Amino acid sequence: MAHAHATILSILSAGFEENTYLAQLEGRVDCLVVDPGLEPGKIFDVLDGRGWTPAAILCTHGHADHIAGNTALKQRWPDCPLVIGAEDAGKLTDPAGNLSAGYGLSLYSPPADRTVEEGEVLEYAGFRLEVRDTPGHSSGHVVFVALDLKPVQVFGGDVLFAGSVGRFDLPDGSFAELKRSIYNKLFVLPDDTLVFPGHGPATTIGEEKRDNPFVGLDADFEG
Repeated sequence: MAHAHATILSILSAGFEENTYLAQLEGRVDCLVVDPGLEPGKIFDVLDGRGWTPAAILCTHGHADHIAGNTALKQRWPDCPLVIGAEDAGKLTDPAGNLSAGYGLSLYSPPADRTVEEGEVLEYAGFRLEVRDTPGHSSGHVVFVALDLKPVQVFGGDVLFAGSVGRFDLPDGSFAELKRSIYNKLFVLPDDTLVFPGHGPATTIGEEKRDNPFVGLDADFEG
């Protein structure tokens, strides 16, 4: 699997401009769905057009824009496991916790089929994904690291963005925790590691180590 070709597609949802990712390995018809957003119809269109079937729904955290498509996906594929970090699992069924209530909505996701923690390795659709706890934007935020791919690839949610970082002014956010997560869990990866963030374009670890104004070389970091 170390040199398998992975296709990573981004589907942009309106409203919060959130990225849903579909990830598939060459020669397979199953795939990963990462952070299903507010327009699940777009996800269905791509899956149907390519003849792919979800093997797992992976949520980096429990905020509304990253879980809004869970219900539609589970209705169509009820046996597809819904996976999220243990500390954020409660947000799935809590509109206040997932922040939808603050926008006048009451968004409920199906509950998790599996919760994960630091160091667990998931195997779905041919991918081996290491779970890393990355609090700071959300207390239970995790990232999924495909260490076997070359280059390494990370489904990073709302931790590290191209030229920025995730919000830390939310109820269970913390800039200090966010920086520690980036330094201790992401910046230890090879510089050519690809990061697929929850918002905005993909980037690399090397680019962000050099140039990110919040956590790059010129940033004032105290860990």
